[in-house]
Formats: sequence, structure tokens, C-alpha cells
Amino acid sequence: MELVKITDFMEEKLIKLDLDLEDKKEALNKFSEILSFSENIIDKEKCYKDLNEREMLGTTGIGKGVAIPHAKTKAATRLTIAFVSAKTPIEYESLDGEKVKLFFIFASPSSESKVYLKILARISRLIREEVFRNKLINAKTPKEILELIDKEEKI
Repeated sequence: MELVKITDFMEEKLIKLDLDLEDKKEALNKFSEILSFSENIIDKEKCYKDLNEREMLGTTGIGKGVAIPHAKTKAATRLTIAFVSAKTPIEYESLDGEKVKLFFIFASPSSESKVYLKILARISRLIREEVFRNKLINAKTPKEILELIDKEEKI
């Protein structure tokens, strides 16, 4: 089976660096908007609603300044991943109580559950590494983010 890569589901236009975020609610709203820049997201409001509902089940703030908001949603025709770095870390009810600066945001149709879970696990593994998190924080362009992720996946 071929290796599915995180970057297969990302595009430069879905990567926003140093984004001004006030709080979790505003963040989820902006994340839905960013995801909707992809032709794979056909309903921005439904995407927001589903991200929000998933968040209510339990925080996606996994710790170490990272959150992975994600939802299975009819708003997505294909797994789509956005990346955001916040200008200032925000309160996100993280498991470790830390504020969050880095966000990987997923929207996926239910039909792609297997790939969705694989990619989620891969991102979770990559971001455990402090060196990798720091590289993401210091990246200056969306292209650099894609290159960092791509390079890290090959290791």
C-alpha cells in the first residue's frame, strides 16, 4: 500500500501564519473560513458547526501548544487539512492547560475515515518533537510549512 502523506491533503492557500485569534470560538470560525478556500469544502457554515460540535465532545488541544481541530462532515468532499499559527497563543482548554499557537485543522467525509485516522496519528506523532514544533513556529511562508512537513514525514 502506498504511503499517504499529510501534504497530499494540504495546499498553500490553506496555510495561514501569524493569524490574529482572540479565542476558541473565533478560531473555529476562522478555521472553517480557511478550509472553505479549498474546493473540497462545499459548506463553510456546516464545516464550522461540525468542528464546533466535535470540540464540545472534548478538546482537540492536545498539549505543548498544539491543537488538531477536526470533524467528519458532509461539508467535505475529500479530506482537507489547513494549518494555522496564531500570532499570540490562545486559551484552548488544552489537555495540559497550555495556550495554543499551532493548529492543524481537518475536515473529512465519513467515507475517508481510515485515511483520516492515519493522518491524524501521523501529525500527532510529528508534533511531539519540540524541534519540529519550533520549525513550524519559525516558518515564514506557507511553502516552508509544506516543505517542513514533507521532509519530516520522510525521516
